[in-house]
Amino acid sequence: MSVLIILRGNSGSGKSSAAKALQRKIGRNTLIIPQDTIRREMLWVRDGKDTAALPLLIDLLKYGNTHCEYVILEGILYAEWYKPLFEAAVEIFENRIFAYYYDIPFEETLRRHETKEKRFEFGEAEMRRWWKEKDYIGIIPEKILKEDISLECAVDIILRDVL
Repeated sequence: MSVLIILRGNSGSGKSSAAKALQRKIGRNTLIIPQDTIRREMLWVRDGKDTAALPLLIDLLKYGNTHCEYVILEGILYAEWYKPLFEAAVEIFENRIFAYYYDIPFEETLRRHETKEKRFEFGEAEMRRWWKEKDYIGIIPEKILKEDISLECAVDIILRDVL
């Protein structure tokens, strides 16, 4: 039976870095589903309620559940807009879901963003526009990751939970 790991939080919080590190530590047959890649690069669609990315994200969850040992879903994934995705996740993975929310101050996400290659693609103005405080899923319990938890520590916490 496949396990789903959900990594959510505001832009610049560390979700993508954690997803890649987890995939390397867990090993082969671990699928990462990055919201940004699906929505902005593969489909080139706008975000929002009923985004055209939802059906593909749900199909990828189904694929991962059938063909992979671990599935990592990562992105901002606003709770309200992506509620159908989370409802589908519960239906597909049942109680095999481990969800984490990066609850990090805006200033820290800006600092982290400045260390990434994407820092030239967007900046503070966009990050402020995207910012949503404590955007918890609600229907899936999320473990909170704070700013004092390093990437390595976050990965270790998640691995202890899921392995």
